[in-house]
Amino acid sequence: MKLIIAIIQDKDSNRLSSALVKANYRATKLASTGGFLRAGNTTFLIGVDDNQVESVMAVIRNSCKIREQLVTPVTPMSGTTDSYLPLPVEVQVGGATVFVLPVDQFEHF
Repeated sequence: MKLIIAIIQDKDSNRLSSALVKANYRATKLASTGGFLRAGNTTFLIGVDDNQVESVMAVIRNSCKIREQLVTPVTPMSGTTDSYLPLPVEVQVGGATVFVLPVDQFEHF
């Protein structure tokens, strides 16, 4: 048995949730916040048998797309801010960060 932890952007959350239900996978959704952009994320916890991991990974890949977004960097924490002009920077957002962990025991009550 495996535990899949998928951290995705909030914009992809409903699409992934619907796709997992359609593929007959159960998941627990947790609200989380990204450290770099300080934007809302959703963390999915998905328990599956070993032979289902690739199928779930395909659902995640198809539901969570990488896209470009303009962001304004945060002001530096130290030093002078007199010469600091925050200009928007284009970064890649979206997609998914996925961890697959072994599970020693699982019980559902």
